[in-house]
Formats: sequence, C-alpha cells, structure tokens
Amino acid sequence: MLYAILIVALVALDQLVKFLVRTNIGPGEAVPFLPHILQLTYVKNTGAAFSIFEEHTWILALVSLVVSILLAVLLVKKVFPHPFAMFCLSVVLAGAVGNLIDRAFMGYVTDMFQTIFMNFAVFNVADICVVCGGIAFCVYYLLFHGKEDKNHDTPASEG
Repeated sequence: MLYAILIVALVALDQLVKFLVRTNIGPGEAVPFLPHILQLTYVKNTGAAFSIFEEHTWILALVSLVVSILLAVLLVKKVFPHPFAMFCLSVVLAGAVGNLIDRAFMGYVTDMFQTIFMNFAVFNVADICVVCGGIAFCVYYLLFHGKEDKNHDTPASEG
C-alpha cells in the first residue's frame, strides 16, 4: 500500500508540474528557475530522450505501457521483496506512467527542466523518476541483491 501511495504521489507531482508549465509558460519560452543552473523551458517532446524516435509517439506509448505493466507485475508479485528494491521499482513505474499519460492524452510529453551550465536534453519529473529509480535499482541489484538472504541461511543455533 505504501508503494502505491508513493507511485500516485509521484505521478500527481509530475502531472501538476507539467500542468503548471503548460498553463504559465509558452512553448519554447524559458523562465529562470535556479540561477546559472536550471531554467524552465516548455518543450513539447514527441520523442524520447534527446528527441530520439521523434514523431513515433505511439511506439513510445506502447513501450511505456508494456514497461509499466511489467513493473506493476514485479511489484505485486514482490519479485524483489527488499524494501529498497520495491521503492526503486515504484519510482521507475511512477515515471513511466507519468510520461505515458502525456503520450496517450496529448500526443507528446511535456518537458521543462533545462540545464544552463551544460548542453543536455530538457527533461521532466517523470524522467527524473525513471533515471534515479533505475540507477538506484541497478545499484541495489549489483551490490545487494541475494546477499541479504545469505545472512539467514545458517541459523544462529548452529555453530
């Protein structure tokens, strides 16, 4: 239940930020956010990161749907039962659903965060969820998955 609340909260935050950007900033317009670091720039992205697969939104929507279903199954079946793994997968699912909502209902994803100090793709809250949750899950899987079970293989009474 806690993970479902997390997912709903992150999707709601993503959609709220996107709504505020669409209603308060014109397409292509930039507004200062964090001086010398980040600005808000309203971009209608029909592609994926760096606009790859531009004009193929339906393919990206289908991929997002399939990934969302797979992540939901992993969470419901507790394939990775460790709380940190469940947290990471929940964050990734929230990001996938956030961008899926945009693609399904608007035909594009609303992006808004643009770095000023380096040339990088404009991104949104859902993208942050996918990247941070995905990296965190990879760290969990590579460094900790399976190791927490090894501590319980030998009962303390044996010796």
